[in-house]
Amino acid sequence: MQRENFGSQFGAIMAMTGSAVGLGNLWRFPYMVGVYGGAAFVLVYVIVVFLLCLPILNSEMIAGRRSQTNAFGAFKVLAPGTKWKWVGALMIFTPLVVLSYYSVIGGWSLEYLYKSVCFDFTSVAHTRQELDSIFGNFISSVWTPLIWHTVFLGVTALIVVLGVKKGIETFGKIMMPLLFLLVILIAVRAATLPGAGEGFAYLFKPDFSRITPAVCAAALGQGFFSLSVGFGIMLTYASYMNRKDSIGKSSVLIAVSDTMFALIASCAIMPAVFAFGLSPEAGPSLLFEVLPFIFSQMPLGGVVAILFFVALLVAALTSSVSILEVGVAYLVEEKHLSRKFAALIIFLGTWLVGILCSLSFGPLSDMRIFGDILFDFLDRFTSNILMTLGALLIVIFVGWKMNRDDVRNEFTNGGTLKGSGKLFGPMYLVIRYLAPIAILVIMFSNIFAS
Repeated sequence: MQRENFGSQFGAIMAMTGSAVGLGNLWRFPYMVGVYGGAAFVLVYVIVVFLLCLPILNSEMIAGRRSQTNAFGAFKVLAPGTKWKWVGALMIFTPLVVLSYYSVIGGWSLEYLYKSVCFDFTSVAHTRQELDSIFGNFISSVWTPLIWHTVFLGVTALIVVLGVKKGIETFGKIMMPLLFLLVILIAVRAATLPGAGEGFAYLFKPDFSRITPAVCAAALGQGFFSLSVGFGIMLTYASYMNRKDSIGKSSVLIAVSDTMFALIASCAIMPAVFAFGLSPEAGPSLLFEVLPFIFSQMPLGGVVAILFFVALLVAALTSSVSILEVGVAYLVEEKHLSRKFAALIIFLGTWLVGILCSLSFGPLSDMRIFGDILFDFLDRFTSNILMTLGALLIVIFVGWKMNRDDVRNEFTNGGTLKGSGKLFGPMYLVIRYLAPIAILVIMFSNIFAS
């Protein structure tokens, strides 16, 4: 059976950007900015994305397109008869763990979109405490979060079942421009609020004294999470790329789009936070507790709330589709299952673990692993260990195991791409030396900070 590929470079870039642009941008990035010092964090984040994360992204894309197969099969093709295939196994396991709790948050976005459409936040005057308790009562309940978790995961599986071109590529080409438009509209509305200027200053006027090792480690971790490096997604998607497409150009466009979206999302959120005199350091609750209060106080807040949670849902879906595809590609190509059956198996496995994650906020909240509820443990374990370990191993593989000429040929398309030859040398040095050191630093920083 002929392997399906992306139909165009634009489609490939939109699909990969969709993977990168997700909850990491709309949910995680703004609260990380708040917790780690505003513009100081933004400055460090932009630097590490283009200095370190971009070469790591290139590593995954080079291995993926060179092998033309799934994350597990790639290492069997590129390093046959070695134990490197177990890195592929890690890259299949990690995204499935991520999807199990990611789909729970995706379900939350569905619930809050439903509440927005019903104008629950704006039809009745709510205090901040009331809105906080609404969120707390929702996530600690049993059935409603599980229903939304199931719906979100089901929609994700249906898109993947449609295939690479009709499902993943088409969804990305339609939804990514829509997503950018929605967030820009919200950012424009936030900019018109009295006092919004203070929020923009917080985002773009750095206090250099706040740049600490902890901020640098957090920025690196966010870069990995946001660009989807370290857990086989970009490797899998790159395997569907046309050999005539430029890996370097594609990776830069992905990184630029992802960073721009994160900044626009912050511009949609932080000015509103400051306009209403709230703390930017609210942490993970920023999206589901603080923003509903802002919407309730804002003129036309009901409409803005609908736009925001539509954007959040689209962002969550573009990423969840890519996460699910990693496991489906493995089952289709290594176990020779149909795409429908493979998607069903991944759906059931992640759905069951996701149920436990959802219930860990309520009935299973007393079940602790190293002091964390299951949801928090899996989030911390994947972010701090599995993803960074995957990123470390892929740069070591591309930088030290793969033949240098093969890496160069893949990056330059056999020397046919103008300018790529000059860029290859510096990028290869980062892959071999700087990236492994930086990843080890972030791994140990996160482990000891946990």
